[in-house]
Amino acid sequence: MSIHMDKKLGFGAMRLPLRDSEDQTSIDLDLVCRMVDLYLERGFRYFDTAYPYHEGHSEAALRRCLVERYPRERFLLADKMPLFRVKTAEDYDRLFQEQLQRCGVDWFDVYLLHNLGRVSLPATERLGGFEFLLRLKEQGLARNVGFSFHDDAETLDQILTAHPEVDVVQLQINYLDWNGAVAQSGKCYETAKRHGKELIVMEPVKGGQLANLPKPAMELFTDFYGSQAPSPASLAIRYVATLDQVKVVLSGMSSLEQLADNTGYMQDFRPLSQGELELTERIERVMKRAIKVPCTGCRYCMEVCPMQIAIPEYFGLPNLHAVTGKKTNMYYNRYSLHHGKASECLKCGLCEKKCPQHIPIRKMLEDFAALYEG
Repeated sequence: MSIHMDKKLGFGAMRLPLRDSEDQTSIDLDLVCRMVDLYLERGFRYFDTAYPYHEGHSEAALRRCLVERYPRERFLLADKMPLFRVKTAEDYDRLFQEQLQRCGVDWFDVYLLHNLGRVSLPATERLGGFEFLLRLKEQGLARNVGFSFHDDAETLDQILTAHPEVDVVQLQINYLDWNGAVAQSGKCYETAKRHGKELIVMEPVKGGQLANLPKPAMELFTDFYGSQAPSPASLAIRYVATLDQVKVVLSGMSSLEQLADNTGYMQDFRPLSQGELELTERIERVMKRAIKVPCTGCRYCMEVCPMQIAIPEYFGLPNLHAVTGKKTNMYYNRYSLHHGKASECLKCGLCEKKCPQHIPIRKMLEDFAALYEG
């Protein structure tokens, strides 16, 4: 990877602030502009977006708040090819040109195949996805190329063995998933390291779960740090940034306060101490007993649900219940006014094919309906 990163914190444009919490397209552009300004002012410069983020509005938001307001040399921009939209070889060029226009740029610093894995790999090979990446690089349209990945370490090894030409891999890594059987953060990290790939990391706080610790885990956290305790998010992000192969740690910041906090402790980054590493292990054990559904809120399931069931919002409720002890029917009633109810699931399974966390969504929705609609 030829990107020179003085500071490892990246600005993820997947969870931008909204004017209406139930409308992913209602991005608060004024607030995003203020966040971009502070982020750049503090010496950070890596921005990450993708075609489906905010139902197709994330790229345009970065054009308005970043590209149109700053010279191109002030920032690095990463985008991703939406493999779920690619049906023919010609779609690669068409979608890429659309993304250049959405973002208002002539080239990307990093360009990735989005959510490559065992399901999407055969079509990607057949339609020439990797050849397309190399063509972008040869033409100067992408400075670094690779793929984002949510699958297992065996599949990652298979891809990197077949395609050593990629520059970078974007992985889900956090201390909750490090020893996980599904996300396999640790095994995937070691696999990429063995292949000599530098990494961009997504979901370092696992969709906010490591920023809002349940009470037993928070007690461990405050006992360790005492009265001068930092934010729980700082432990999670610094954990990932401590890893040797990691060049960028993405944080999907949704408020100016989150951005100020993250840039504050990452300006003069300190790797985790041995005591802090042991703390993450204790918190991991507590968290795995508390969390009911390992959903990170990526919303890929919502792209394909024929009933438009608000799956991420619904799955957030039992996790909130585990943390607070409150059942929060009020939130479910509000969400279900504009989305399908959990009980209206058709059991088609399209959502499970898209889920990076491999959650048994149909069964989970059935259990959720019994709890919240029974």
